[in-house]
Amino acid sequence: MTVSITEHVTKSKRHTTFYQAAGPEDGPLLIFVHGWPELSISWRHQLRALAAIGFRCIAPDMRGYGRSSVPKKHEDYAQVEIVADMMELLDDLGRERAVWIGHDWGSPVVWNIASHHPDRVQAVSSLCIPYGVVEHGLEGLIATVDRSVYPVDEFPAGQWEYMCFYEENFSHATAGFEANPYNTAKALFRGGDPAGRGKPSRTAFVRKHGGWFGPDNVAPDVPRDDRIVSEEDLWTYASAMSRTGFFGADSYYMNHGPNAAYAKTARNGGVLEMPVLFIAARYDYTCECIDSDLAKAMSETCGNLTTRVIDSGHWMAQEKPVEVNAALSHWLATQVPGIWPLP
Repeated sequence: MTVSITEHVTKSKRHTTFYQAAGPEDGPLLIFVHGWPELSISWRHQLRALAAIGFRCIAPDMRGYGRSSVPKKHEDYAQVEIVADMMELLDDLGRERAVWIGHDWGSPVVWNIASHHPDRVQAVSSLCIPYGVVEHGLEGLIATVDRSVYPVDEFPAGQWEYMCFYEENFSHATAGFEANPYNTAKALFRGGDPAGRGKPSRTAFVRKHGGWFGPDNVAPDVPRDDRIVSEEDLWTYASAMSRTGFFGADSYYMNHGPNAAYAKTARNGGVLEMPVLFIAARYDYTCECIDSDLAKAMSETCGNLTTRVIDSGHWMAQEKPVEVNAALSHWLATQVPGIWPLP
């Protein structure tokens, strides 16, 4: 079955959102929310597969990315603003509710939608990032660090050292990514490595090395990892990075305080009652959920929780699309009442 992906734009007085769409317009609605430093195309494998089943699949370029608005102040990238973007998108689609699926910084967005706007959520899923951590700011993340891997004297913030670097050296961090966007994309989009288990993540060394790419502050020219991206995909990412720069993408890391305050206003004490699916990546050593306590609180805050583990690195939707699509499809078919498309 051939599935076409169409391009759309929705505008309000406060924001413009570009999005891709696939599947029947009256199909059950799935909205896929990407993270740093991605685009709507990060969900290309999910859009086609789930649209072919009969779902209406939507993937926006998030605020600061691609063909969506790129505001010029850090505070414009607080979670409260990004959640508002997604509520406007849902309204423009003419729908009351959707199944929301997020990854990386898209995960706190869908978690915040679920906790602040449960009436707009039929179910919620996240890849790599569990509920109740990133939304509550940097201090909450640091509290979950596995000190057997990250001794406090060497890595005070554990694998989250890179987040501190943004706060301390924002312009330098952004300049490093912008110096050569093509090589930046090649260096970032790498597959999972089983040999890294139990060792510090590369993100733990960002402060120590003075940036993501060391003193030269330019991404190295490494071979493209074709497990994640084709050459065409790579140029799509690099072209978007060249056009927008990294101010917006990196500004997501500059709002830990406001985000934590926003999380405290969640409804129902922050407990999620709708169906929840969390998919952990076995070889994601920054968002390490296999051996650490990062995801453990979900058993108390999610009343209808399904968990899965996929042998993948961080870019799971692109590295292991068949496994991700299977996990999403099985959960939708068995745990989300009334969602499965009927002939």
